[in-house]
Amino acid sequence: MPKVSVDDRELEVPSGTRLTIAIQQAGIEIGHRCGGKARCTTCRVVVHEGEPPAMTRAEYHRLREAGLLGSHRLSCQLVVAADMRVATVMTKQNQPWADTGPALDPSVVPEARWFEPGELEAENTA
Repeated sequence: MPKVSVDDRELEVPSGTRLTIAIQQAGIEIGHRCGGKARCTTCRVVVHEGEPPAMTRAEYHRLREAGLLGSHRLSCQLVVAADMRVATVMTKQNQPWADTGPALDPSVVPEARWFEPGELEAENTA
């Protein structure tokens, strides 16, 4: 099983686990204010090791709009396939939230289809 190192914690999760869920399983209350649908950026992470090369169209557009493309990833749009080391950005501990967001679907939504960033950039400029 892949190992996920998140902030100061480490755990093993089954391959295919949504990264936001793995982070929650590590006991970290990461934000997911939109319910994990790539509509906000509260679940963003910095990937230090093991960054997947592909991303969903929804993640690409949200990060691009927010000026975060290339520096952050949305944990709600990533699945764990190999060892990863990530740092969270927004958690219940450092934000004024009563909760982190609605319950998450175990699958990536809205579109569990991944593309190389170059493909998505070409779509955007066409």
